Amino acid sequence: MGLPLVDGIFPAMVLAGALSSPVGIIQVGLLVFGGSATVAVILAEMDGSPREQATSVLAVGVVLIAIAGIEAAFAPTIASALKMETFERFAALVIAAIAAKTASARIGEVLPSPGIIIGFGLLASLQPSGFEVKAIEATQILPAVAAAGTGVAFALAIALTSPWLRGIVDIDRFRFGSAVALGVLPLSILGFAPGRAPLAVLAVTSMLALDPGEHVPDDLDDAHADASADAPAEPAPADGTAVTDGGENAELTEGEDSSAAYGYPGEEDGDERRPWL
Repeated sequence: MGLPLVDGIFPAMVLAGALSSPVGIIQVGLLVFGGSATVAVILAEMDGSPREQATSVLAVGVVLIAIAGIEAAFAPTIASALKMETFERFAALVIAAIAAKTASARIGEVLPSPGIIIGFGLLASLQPSGFEVKAIEATQILPAVAAAGTGVAFALAIALTSPWLRGIVDIDRFRFGSAVALGVLPLSILGFAPGRAPLAVLAVTSMLALDPGEHVPDDLDDAHADASADAPAEPAPADGTAVTDGGENAELTEGEDSSAAYGYPGEEDGDERRPWL
């Protein structure tokens, strides 16, 4: 979760105006701080009970929220020395690169790191003549804190429900869907897509990532299997004779021929004629 603060992705989102609306705050929180990487780490790598995992997430989240607020506080000062129209394009480019890396590891080996892209963006949009130290205002910090808090809340929900999610979530599907939603985010920043499009894509792909059929057994089949296992086996007769339906000739005495025990006419008096003759 803290990687966007280190490689400059989150400051780029702040400078590009991605936190200017409540929907933008939620999208950045879920896609930048949350996303497939957070889900994969919690579900596949974190050990311990849900309470222990939630404690670890909260410990990281407190630091994450504090650093996000600090970076947002200095964002206006940095923006004064940049040509924002140019920098917004590089901010969109770095998000698209991260989305491509999330979707395919082979593509990620070819593309440059996010820090390099942001560095080129700073150089391309730099205008030192406009540099000015801006006053820190709460309206600049609160959206950043809210975005980081959204990401922490998302990770906390994943940690608390991890035993259940491990059985119904296909991580590979969610990773690809999250990459698609992250790829739509720069389009919304540049105005080529509706502002809520990334959130809608994330919601749809999250639903498609649910796959309980392959992981959760059918309760009805289990009930039938248990009933079959608990049913007592019918004992076989000790003398090897066939078990009949309880008719008058069901019990045969030793030495009698079982083929003459059906009570057809003529059997009692020794008549060897077949009953249909």
